Amino acid sequence: MRFLFLGLIAALSSTQALPAENFPSRAVTIILGTTPGGISDTITRLYAQAASKELGQPIRIENRPTEAGFTTEATVKSAAPDGYTLFVFSAVQHAALSAIQRVPYDPAKLFAPVTPLFTMVNFLAVPSNDPANSVTELLAAGRSKQNGLAFGSSGLGSTSHLTAAQLALSSKTPINAVHYAGAAAMIGDLLAGRLDFTFVSSTVAAPYVRQGRLKLLAVDADTRWPDLPNVPTLREAGVDQPKVASWFALAAPAGTPANIVQRLHDAFARASRDPTVVKGLHDNGALVTIASPEEASAMVAREVSKTADLVETLNLRQ
Repeated sequence: MRFLFLGLIAALSSTQALPAENFPSRAVTIILGTTPGGISDTITRLYAQAASKELGQPIRIENRPTEAGFTTEATVKSAAPDGYTLFVFSAVQHAALSAIQRVPYDPAKLFAPVTPLFTMVNFLAVPSNDPANSVTELLAAGRSKQNGLAFGSSGLGSTSHLTAAQLALSSKTPINAVHYAGAAAMIGDLLAGRLDFTFVSSTVAAPYVRQGRLKLLAVDADTRWPDLPNVPTLREAGVDQPKVASWFALAAPAGTPANIVQRLHDAFARASRDPTVVKGLHDNGALVTIASPEEASAMVAREVSKTADLVETLNLRQ
């Protein structure tokens, strides 16, 4: 009887492990809280195409844009933890949502991070007819305006939102954020003069710069972007403040088996070396950013703690 019992336990253990061992046996879905055609959407699709070859199954992208991303997070949070429903998120926005809105969950424990995928490089852009030719001049003009500067944000708690909020605090310049779900509407308002400035990728800005409709005053990065060497970093432009994280990560629901998370990590890590992905990231103003699931979890935890302090300092809690 004892041998029969042990055999039954072994059989059950083998059955429970089978789904993970055979993963994936069908299509995987990645949910994005952004509109189709945006930079994060474009880059995620490049990764998905390359990673699907590694996994031997299709990877589908499902766009569910919302202003703050709560609907997207709730969808993935409630999905089965089997590796078939994934989520690409902005690290700082993911961390900021709970701090700003007081949501009843710990974002560091909400998901099982697979790996960071890419880091965005954004430029501070103003309309070409703006009299300011430097960040210092732009901020000085904002301090002289009755209502300050109108800023186009890529979303509540986003990198651009928190960077601009820090800028307002450090320079004592009134800056009012207007949140957008996509870049097209934001650029339209910037060109029409309804916004004073925004942060955009080189890809989004490039055609308007060539047309003489936008000018770039600084790049939000530690070093200058090689394709635009004449544009100074924010620090070089006189903005002395900590950089807000601009990396995006891939995650599964909490409770996803470690071997499935590792399988996904390995596929996307190999995809990051695909020449099409590498070129696509550069062309879209982004850098490859890969780390192990353990390192990614630690990165998210650090970001949650740091961003909560930043939200408190900037008085953004709602």
